[in-house]
Amino acid sequence: MPLSLMSLLLHGLIGWRLLPAWQGLPLIQGMLALGLLASALLLPQGMGRRRRAGGSSGIAWVWAGLICLGLFSSLLVLTLLRDMALLLVGAADAVLGAGWPLAAWSGTSGRVVPLLALVVTLWGFINARRTARIVRVDVPIAGLPPALHGFTIAQLSDVHVGPTIRGPYLQAIVARVNSIEADMVAVTGDLVDGSVQDLAPHVAPLAGLRSRHGTFFVTGNHEYYSGAAAWVAELRRLGLQVLQNEHVVLDVAREGQADAQLVVAGVTDFGAHHFDAQQRSDPAGALRGAPPAATTRLLLAHQPRSAEAAQQAGYQLQLSGHTHGGQFWPWNFFVPLQQPFTAGLHRLKQLWVYTSRGTGYWGPPKRFGAPSEITRLRLVVAPP
Repeated sequence: MPLSLMSLLLHGLIGWRLLPAWQGLPLIQGMLALGLLASALLLPQGMGRRRRAGGSSGIAWVWAGLICLGLFSSLLVLTLLRDMALLLVGAADAVLGAGWPLAAWSGTSGRVVPLLALVVTLWGFINARRTARIVRVDVPIAGLPPALHGFTIAQLSDVHVGPTIRGPYLQAIVARVNSIEADMVAVTGDLVDGSVQDLAPHVAPLAGLRSRHGTFFVTGNHEYYSGAAAWVAELRRLGLQVLQNEHVVLDVAREGQADAQLVVAGVTDFGAHHFDAQQRSDPAGALRGAPPAATTRLLLAHQPRSAEAAQQAGYQLQLSGHTHGGQFWPWNFFVPLQQPFTAGLHRLKQLWVYTSRGTGYWGPPKRFGAPSEITRLRLVVAPP
């Protein structure tokens, strides 16, 4: 009920600010009013059914509600920006006495806002629903053993298999990952949005991932919303190696070079202890028992916030996700309020941190200014 009331109020605000601009065009004005009313009613329905969408009708409600959420977000932001701009221009005109045609500008901008919001939402929908492209990143590691030069990692993150992301979407991702022919695959959390019972058939394509050293998975916050223990068991059944504050040592051989070892560690989500005190994320503990001679150490951690502890523990590279790169404008500007990195490769003292923009999407099927990605990371020797 609070969500429904808030939705009605905010859609009403948008209508109050934009509908007068369409006076003289009653058909379009009426269509816009009906569209806002439909969005106000569908948005909370879709959000409320996200985790219990059963059957085609339930999924249809979720699709409608989440598309409306994406459109509403752009409408609200652009409406507020328009009002701020009109207020500033009006104040400047009052001071300068320039006689600017404010009424005309108000009418034109009131018509532009819904059209622009519609274009952004459509563009964002196309971006979200296409299969993520491969982003290639070289990571220079100081003291990297020659046998590890050129070692490749395919990273997936934040796929969010759920009501709007199903098996075929994931199957296309798997095919693209396999085309990389990577040395290993890393899945850095938020794979699912729902229970094993509902989504197991749609996650099954992960069993087809191929690489030389296997696929490694760490939990994200959404796994804990969805039953982490059951998902860990299911992913292990599919052949993924789940790392929960632990590590494996990969023996890497390359012709003409001495063999080398790569420590691949993984931690539970940064906030896992809120769900299970025994699951507190522990980057240092994940290295316990690692061979001292294996000095190249990679951490898989869902949230970039693990970077400080990872740097102190002596890792050279951390792979993370969680942020979606903001997913769509302007939310990318708010990510730094919670996370130290939004997207891409960054340095924290001696630690490299790569933050994926995500391979799927969460909530609205919309990506604008933050395209999805499958990341191909290649370890290279750092220049002297």
